Amino acid sequence: MLLWLPVFPTPAWTSDDRLPLAEEAALNPPTVNFEHFDHLFTEIAVDGKTMGVINIYSEYPDYAFAIEPAEGFACVDDAARAIVLLSKQPHHSGYDDETTRKTALLIEFVLHMQNANGYFNNFLWPDGSINTSYRTSLAELNWWSFRALWALESAYQMFPSDQDLTRRIDHATGRLVANVKRDLPVAELKTQVVDTLELPTWLPHKYAADQAAVAIVALLPYFKRSGDDEVLQIINALAAGIMQMQKGDASNYPFGMFLSWKNLWHSWGNSQAYALLLAGDQLDRPDYTRSALLEIDNFVPYLLESGFSESILIKRESNGISEEKRTRFPQIAYGIRPMVYAASEAFRVTGDKRYLALATSLRSWFFGQNDAARNIYDQESGRTYDAINSATGINLNSGAESTIEGLLVMQQQ
Repeated sequence: MLLWLPVFPTPAWTSDDRLPLAEEAALNPPTVNFEHFDHLFTEIAVDGKTMGVINIYSEYPDYAFAIEPAEGFACVDDAARAIVLLSKQPHHSGYDDETTRKTALLIEFVLHMQNANGYFNNFLWPDGSINTSYRTSLAELNWWSFRALWALESAYQMFPSDQDLTRRIDHATGRLVANVKRDLPVAELKTQVVDTLELPTWLPHKYAADQAAVAIVALLPYFKRSGDDEVLQIINALAAGIMQMQKGDASNYPFGMFLSWKNLWHSWGNSQAYALLLAGDQLDRPDYTRSALLEIDNFVPYLLESGFSESILIKRESNGISEEKRTRFPQIAYGIRPMVYAASEAFRVTGDKRYLALATSLRSWFFGQNDAARNIYDQESGRTYDAINSATGINLNSGAESTIEGLLVMQQQ
C-alpha cells in the first residue's frame, strides 16, 4: 500500500448504498465466455508463416464475417486488444496451452504488420496483403501503433523460454519506441488556446489526450524493462499534457473531465485516468494519482447520474465552462471499459471499496442498466453487442472490438 494514500481527499460522491451490490457481484461474478471470441479467431498463413487474426465484423443473425471494403478483414487494433485480453487469462509458457498458443499466433500477426518505417500498418486484406494506403491503416504515430506496443509488452512475460520470440518483440518495440522518441514533440511543453480552452500542443497529433493515455499504458512496462530515461521523460511529458486537458473540479463543471481531443470528450478510448493511475503507482507520482481520482470521483458519477453519452463538447464562457453539445448515442462497450478499468485500478491503488462499487455500477451497463434496458453482454454465447443506438434499439452485431472490450470488463473482477 502506498504510504502517501492518506493525503487523498474524500470523494465528493458517496456510494455506500452500492457497496452491497459490489459485494454481491464479487460473490457472483459474470461468466467470462470465450465462445464468440473463439469464433472470431482464425489462423491464416501469410508468406508461409502461420499467424492468428481476429475477424473484425460478425453480423446478426448468423454472425457470419464481413469485410470492410476500404479497410480489410483483420487489424492490429483488434489483435492487440486480444493479446491484452489473453495475457490476463490463466496460462503457462508451454505452447500446448491454448491461451499461450493463440497469443503467440496473434503476436506473429502484429509483428508481421510492422512497416519498414518502424510503425505499424493496421489492416490486412483477405488475400493476405497489407493495406498500406487507407487513412486508418497508415504506418504512423497513431492508435494502432500504440496498441501494438501495449500488446507486445503485455505478452512479453508469457514467453520466458522462447528466446527467438522475445528477441523479435524486443526488436519491434525498440524500433517503434525510437520513432516515438523522434516524433513526439516533448522537448518544449507549450500550450495554445483552441476553441476557448488552453490546451497542450505536445501530445500525439498535438491534442490527442486519448492516444497519449494508450501510449503511457504501453510505455510504462517498456520503461520498467529497459530503464530508458528518455522514455521516462516522454511518459512524464504525456502525463503533464493529459493533466492540462483536465477541466473543472469537484464543484465546477465538467467536474474533472479529461478531454479527449481539443474541446471534445468522447467515451471511447478515454483511458486518461487509468493511465495516470498506472503511472502514479509505478513512478511514485501522487500528483498523477490525485488527478486521475478527480475525474473518477466526480465526472464519472456525474455521467452515471446524468446518463451515459457518446460525446460531450464544451466551451469556456465568462462565468466558467459550459456544455455546448452532448451526443447520447451510440453507446458502446469501448466507451464503458475504460471507466471500469479506471475505477478498478483506483480500488487497487487506494483499497477504497467505493471504487469497487463504482466499477460494479459501471459494469451493470452490460446487464440492462442502460438506456435500452437490454443486456449488451450475453453470458451464454460470449457476445457483446456492437452498440446501443437509441433508447429503444441495439445493434445486434457482435464484432471484434465489442466482443473483446466486453470480455475485458468481465475479466476485471
